[in-house]
Amino acid sequence: MSKLQVALTISGTDPSGGAGIMADLKSFQARGVYGMAVATSVVAQNTQGVQAICNLDQMILDEQLKSVFSDIKPDAIKTGMLAEVETIECLSQYLNTMSCPYVLDPVMVATSGDRLISQEAVEALKEKLLPLATIITPNLPEAEVLFGQELKDEDAIFKAGKSIQAKYGVKNVVIKGGHLQNEAKDFLFLENGQVQTFTSERIATKHTHGTGCTYAAVITAELAKGRSVQEAVGTAKRFITEAIRTAPELGHGNGPVNHVTYKGD
Repeated sequence: MSKLQVALTISGTDPSGGAGIMADLKSFQARGVYGMAVATSVVAQNTQGVQAICNLDQMILDEQLKSVFSDIKPDAIKTGMLAEVETIECLSQYLNTMSCPYVLDPVMVATSGDRLISQEAVEALKEKLLPLATIITPNLPEAEVLFGQELKDEDAIFKAGKSIQAKYGVKNVVIKGGHLQNEAKDFLFLENGQVQTFTSERIATKHTHGTGCTYAAVITAELAKGRSVQEAVGTAKRFITEAIRTAPELGHGNGPVNHVTYKGD
């Protein structure tokens, strides 16, 4: 009998399948790990934006977490959209007891520009969850929120990465530079003080719905398999580049990426 590593995602939904726990489960499957999902919010969204959000009652959230943790222990955990302070506090109690890798995608704003969580939730995220994370995966706008300043160039990104590590006690930080001009460069700030960059060509496309979810989910899958943070981020970078390059061009807005084309490492 072959053993599958197990990855758990805790986030919001996307009925159009491009983001949230739907994208995470596709990414886990693509990377050969068994995926589990706990829904925090039911989100009515598609490639054109977010139409409505229903944050789930804390009772059903807690019951979902109990169902998972009492039966199948994950080898790695990822969190995405955590819209309410109570959700973050509930989750922190579980994560404090876990020793497996934890990937925190600080989801604050959708690709469409729609804000997804309250300012109070942002503050709770900083205080309760960032110190518990193995790695966090902010894009430039999210890194600006955490750093408190605009990030206009690479020098500012280097300062921000180091500051976020020191200020919040985060072990590893990868700042995704997809919003920068020129190349698509990501900056990985490691626990040992080293900084590593991952660069790919910029792909001219509007089809980037769910890229942040997918990127963090691939990191989670690789960590579940026992790979290092550097290896996991490298695989995620190659995966998302190919996924964007081969996007299926679905929907009338920012379409989803292709979760099945990357076959490397």
